[in-house]
Amino acid sequence: MEQISVRKVAAVIVMARELDRAEGELRAFIDRMDEEEQAALVAIMWIGRGAFEAEEWAEAYRTAMAEASTPTADYLIGTPHVVDNLESGLEALGYDAIDEEDAVM
Repeated sequence: MEQISVRKVAAVIVMARELDRAEGELRAFIDRMDEEEQAALVAIMWIGRGAFEAEEWAEAYRTAMAEASTPTADYLIGTPHVVDNLESGLEALGYDAIDEEDAVM
């Protein structure tokens, strides 16, 4: 998962948890990411949602790159349970989501 740092994913989770007051900040943060980071973020969310297994990381990432048609911030903010899915995705990939979130707060 070299396309995005776990810290960036954790920062997205923290901001998405506070969407009512942090939506603008979250959108700006995601918009500043490059295409690879945005695709990785979507792939992590898909893994957390169960659309792909952790072992299918490369396929999830390639699919996210190929299917990127909506701005990533719009897509993620409009996805139900995005926080839970990102946390589950990180954990499936072997990271402790809570520890990472605590580190960015």
